[in-house]
Amino acid sequence: MSGLLGPEGGPAPGTEGVRFGFFTDSSICIGCKACEVACKEWNDVPDNPLGFTANSYDNTGALGANAWRHVAFVEQGSTTADTGSASGDFRWLMSSDVCKHCSSPACLEVCPTGALFTTEFATIVVQDDVCNGCGYCVTACPFGVIERREADGGAWKCTMCYDRMRGAKEPACAQACPTDSIQFGPLEELRAQAAERLAEVVASGETRAQLYGEDPDDGVGGTGALFLLLDDPEVYRLPPDPVTPSRHLARMWAMAGAAAGALAAVLAGSLVGERRR
Repeated sequence: MSGLLGPEGGPAPGTEGVRFGFFTDSSICIGCKACEVACKEWNDVPDNPLGFTANSYDNTGALGANAWRHVAFVEQGSTTADTGSASGDFRWLMSSDVCKHCSSPACLEVCPTGALFTTEFATIVVQDDVCNGCGYCVTACPFGVIERREADGGAWKCTMCYDRMRGAKEPACAQACPTDSIQFGPLEELRAQAAERLAEVVASGETRAQLYGEDPDDGVGGTGALFLLLDDPEVYRLPPDPVTPSRHLARMWAMAGAAAGALAAVLAGSLVGERRR
């Protein structure tokens, strides 16, 4: 990363304005959770209660204030129609989920204190000493990424290891991944890499494989985290069409205005009727 990021203080000369991000290739994730552990260790993220979810070996459940990286375990299997028993057609889908670092981040838009900001690498970071714990960002995030921590009431999420990036190091999760399923670098380079990898995976027989977060014109303005999935987003508990809530504001105000106009017309009509009596 030394050729991409400068010494302490920001991007290397020539990379100013370059957006950095993640590409997670779920087809080679082995579910080892090294990324989760590395994230916790580097960022001093508290332990979260472990408990296996129903019918799954996924013991952390979802992203949250104490789980900035979450390796999803999705068990897929089928049963025979006559006996109802397992047919042997079974597979595990694994994917390391993380904050998407949206181009139009809903969490930042609704924050009343300015606790969230966009870094020089186009990533989104929460300043815990500025956060007042209002929770607006929690309800605004279309991915359910950010969460308030019970211990201190503040909102927490992945920072893409902002401190490491400023020191010319890649995020801890990417460095720890033993299969390189988590790639980090300039986002446009990752897009090209993801498209090439998708073609390879589809050619190998995974016809349902697809890229998630690759559209720069989606409902969140594009994301800084791309994912190669082997099935539909819903299978991985990802929203298929995430939208920043503020994008609905114009339509909502138009509908509210129309409703107000209709109510005013009704009231005016009733007043005219009263005067004629």
